[in-house]
Amino acid sequence: MTSFLLKVRLIEKICTFELSWGRGQQLSTQLTYSEHLTKLYKQWQWNYLNFYNNLTRGRVEDSGSISTPPTDWRTKLVQAEAQLVSEFQYWLNSAELVEIRKVIASGTVTVTNNSFHVVDVFLTCEPLELARFPWEAWQIGTEFAATKTIRISRTPANMRMETVSTLRRGRMRILAIMGDDTGLNFYQDRKALESLSKVAEIEFIGWQPGHNITDLKAKVRGMLADTRGWDVLFFAGHSNETALTGGELAIAPNESILISEIAPQLKLAKDRGLQFAIFNSCNGLSIANALIDLGLSQVAVMREPIHNCVAQEFLVRFVQGIAEYKDVHEALELACQHFKVEKNLTYPSAYLIPSLFRHPETKPFRLQPFGLRQQLKQWLPNRRETVALSVILFLSLYTPVQDWLMEQRVLMQAVYRQFTGQVSTTASPPVLLVQIDESSIKKARISQPVPINRNYLAQLVDKLNSLDAKVVGIDYLLDRHQDANNADVRLNNSLQKAVKQNQTWFIFAARKKHGKWNSVLPEIAKPSWSLSGDIWVPFWNVKPLPWLDTTPLTFSYNLATAHRLQQQQQSNLETESLVLPQPNLQREQDLQTQVKAYINKVSPEEGYITERMRLQIITALSYKFNHSWLQPILDFSIPPNQIYETIPAWQLLEDSDAFLQSRSLKNLQQSIVIIAPGGYDEAGIGANGEDNFPLPIAVAYWRNQQQAQEKRGFTGGEAHAYMTHHFLTHRLVIPIPDIWMILTAALMGKGLSLMLIQYKQRWVLVITGVTIFYGLLSLQLYISAALLLPWVLPSTTFWIYVLPQLKSKK
Repeated sequence: MTSFLLKVRLIEKICTFELSWGRGQQLSTQLTYSEHLTKLYKQWQWNYLNFYNNLTRGRVEDSGSISTPPTDWRTKLVQAEAQLVSEFQYWLNSAELVEIRKVIASGTVTVTNNSFHVVDVFLTCEPLELARFPWEAWQIGTEFAATKTIRISRTPANMRMETVSTLRRGRMRILAIMGDDTGLNFYQDRKALESLSKVAEIEFIGWQPGHNITDLKAKVRGMLADTRGWDVLFFAGHSNETALTGGELAIAPNESILISEIAPQLKLAKDRGLQFAIFNSCNGLSIANALIDLGLSQVAVMREPIHNCVAQEFLVRFVQGIAEYKDVHEALELACQHFKVEKNLTYPSAYLIPSLFRHPETKPFRLQPFGLRQQLKQWLPNRRETVALSVILFLSLYTPVQDWLMEQRVLMQAVYRQFTGQVSTTASPPVLLVQIDESSIKKARISQPVPINRNYLAQLVDKLNSLDAKVVGIDYLLDRHQDANNADVRLNNSLQKAVKQNQTWFIFAARKKHGKWNSVLPEIAKPSWSLSGDIWVPFWNVKPLPWLDTTPLTFSYNLATAHRLQQQQQSNLETESLVLPQPNLQREQDLQTQVKAYINKVSPEEGYITERMRLQIITALSYKFNHSWLQPILDFSIPPNQIYETIPAWQLLEDSDAFLQSRSLKNLQQSIVIIAPGGYDEAGIGANGEDNFPLPIAVAYWRNQQQAQEKRGFTGGEAHAYMTHHFLTHRLVIPIPDIWMILTAALMGKGLSLMLIQYKQRWVLVITGVTIFYGLLSLQLYISAALLLPWVLPSTTFWIYVLPQLKSKK
């Protein structure tokens, strides 16, 4: 909100105008004072006092004899008002003040915060006689077509005490002092204040017939200094200006209390939260100056004596504005506008009397909403927050953006894992990936790699059998016959031989086509001694276990389960009550059925199925919206050399013994072997390279770190290796949906922004530190607890809410 400080000083017959704003900018000029203004003011005041005589909230001196027959004081007052306001405007519109008026008007088009449509001018007038003029009536921006409202607040020349602008949490507290009511009626005043009882706590104190005056003064002091504090101080009754004591308040018939006498209590009240004072009484200029000098932030007073009915009407309108949560300046202007437009015939000149005194470093006081409904309204986003939040929520639901952010995050996790030394250097990769690559196809003279040559697969199975491999997955869909050279029979013989000699577990690829599951042909491998698993890989996600028993388990889960069962068999952990399932050419029962039955019987501690492996209801529901909430991801922050080791198929067939001896995988009995495409162009079910994926940037990072020379992309076999590792080690990283954390950040940001309105501490470093801490915490939780907390969009949301408040504090 743009604001200006304007100081006007009258020295002899010259008025000095000094305007300051921004970062040290200032402008000054001089203007000859018009003595005619003093004459018009006294003439207006004479008519004003005579029109409202004996009906004011002050002790007005006899203004002179009243002629008879009765004078039409209303007409005289209206004429005097018009002459005074016209001459005052003419004087202020002098050529000497053009630059000052222009600068103030130009501030109305440079307002940076669209939620404020006003420019504040803080006016200081010396001497007091100059302050009596109706400066609020100055139309500053009309000649320059100002786009915003220019409003004038008074401020005294002396402000020695620091102001306090801490707002109370919860219900506002109002102290109402009802003074001497001689000739007055406070019924409407009390009624107007009591209309705020739903949003504020109001306590009344005042003189009662028969009460001791000394006790009353002590009670006033005690109530002002109440340790619970006050937000608003209200006074109704007679008051007057005094030269050195800050004004006097009539609190009982013929008894007054001076502002200087209650100054210590007013300071305590200010320190305990007193924000605003309103004196619905007469001649309040010295009272306002004294209270602002004591550190009170805002004071509304009547500069002249005020008619009792006008005071009541003013308070009713003012309180209506306050009850609508307008600030005190808006409420005061609305009340004045009511007198100017609607009550000008009944109460002429009444709109010129009220003034708001305000400390330049404070915002206009506003009654804070109280109650659940009002509190909830505070939490609703404003227009800027709504637009920003809508954009961020859209980004959180836009799949390409989410995929990009996920890749960047996993890359960051890889860097963090390496930087913090959380990369194992001793663990052996559990998977051996036998890749039928382009070189293997050429060396084997395979002219048509789609479908893959079954005789070539048989050679690989024979070689693995000779090396005593116990768990072998074949990442090829063998759902059609291949009769050339009895290829199906050849492969079937090799598979049965491995099962018979080594009880080798074979897991074959399965895929759903046109609503039907397709798997390995029974002529190649019977379901009584082999398993089939779904080879579909969601985009860098782990495919969870399905709900229905009729649905095939995933390819990688079957590999991990077969490995566990095989290791259990080798460790002689079979019990009499639970028989371990194992491949057997003599059994007729479906092997997958045996595996599922065993898994359902063993205790959860065995680790075959954990809650994170299962398909969650919310994940299934999110599929309908093209999302995968809470579905585990492939953790590419783990280096590939800890997940799998690769060997080209041709090298396994030609130099397997020497080659494997030089590698970490020396004992295939402890490993899972996957025979998979190695990146040739035709790889994939549809023969269009569907098995070849773009290289995840985290994997590319690890390849660069390991100085790998391979430039190829990422294959489905490598994805299965990662997924198998995760099922085997229970390394299932759950990503918390961005939208959840964005909404959480929005609530936290809104709450903090509301708190920053009340407190002036510098929070920039604290909030920056918290944001960084959250980022580091989310990086570590990813590794330690396998939880991925999004950082970029939630942090952006949080800062969108708090940054405007932090800027305003500057």
